[in-house]
Amino acid sequence: MPIVTLLTAPARRLLDPALVEALRNAWGGGAVQWLAPDEAAEFEVPEIPGNRWEVWADVQAQGVDLVVQPRGGRRKALLLADMDSTMIRQECIDELADEAGVGARVKEITARAMNGELDFEGALRARVGLLKDLPVSTITRVLEERIDLMPGGKVLLATMKANGAYAALVSGGFTDFTSAVAADLGFDENRANTLLSEGGRLTGEVGMPILGKQAKVDALVEITGRLGLSEADVLAVGDGANDLGMLHRAGTGVALHAKPAVAAQCDVRINHGDLTALLYLQGYAASEFVTG
Repeated sequence: MPIVTLLTAPARRLLDPALVEALRNAWGGGAVQWLAPDEAAEFEVPEIPGNRWEVWADVQAQGVDLVVQPRGGRRKALLLADMDSTMIRQECIDELADEAGVGARVKEITARAMNGELDFEGALRARVGLLKDLPVSTITRVLEERIDLMPGGKVLLATMKANGAYAALVSGGFTDFTSAVAADLGFDENRANTLLSEGGRLTGEVGMPILGKQAKVDALVEITGRLGLSEADVLAVGDGANDLGMLHRAGTGVALHAKPAVAAQCDVRINHGDLTALLYLQGYAASEFVTG
């Protein structure tokens, strides 16, 4: 039987019990299980409701995310995550561009690429080219001063890993950033592009081959094969057009605070919750979260 999950931002706790009960009654659902008071709840339904997207739009306006998915196999054995605007709040290349004085131009290209309007590889080369001659030391300063983790990330990783899951950070960004973020959050491995440098300055070129949309799918296939898992065992999360391949292949693909054109192609959309939403989607209650 499908299961309906309703959740909201942890900082606001806007999930009204009356809303949950009204929806349960309308859809002929089973008993409500509260995963976190006023924040996350779930209930089974006999079938996927025909009006779920109309209801989804209604509850979105109330600051609530709604997901309908199969109940079986929800707890995943592999987390495959994008980095920029997913595990961290920022786009690393945009932050570097600000330091190089070309922020506005690079941000425009990034936004169009993530929305699927531009070829990812071409857009990456163009943006990296604008960083030519930027001191390599700028990367460390950006990491220390301009990069913030997305809320809920450490709890997501700690909880899934405590329950036996493997975690891989797969980014179209750069290894200088993914290695640091992966170590901070507890990822088992990370994959990304390489910024080339010479004499302590960026050359304006990126190492080949470029890791784009297909590389994320390849990572899913390779890692599941290595670990003896199926694609159904994967929870993938991302926000950009280059994430769609892995989001569609994974057992559960989550569009997190995604670009509209990306979210429209995904059945699981989280716009209000933080990364702990991925735990609620797997049926974890807040009392099961690993926070230390």
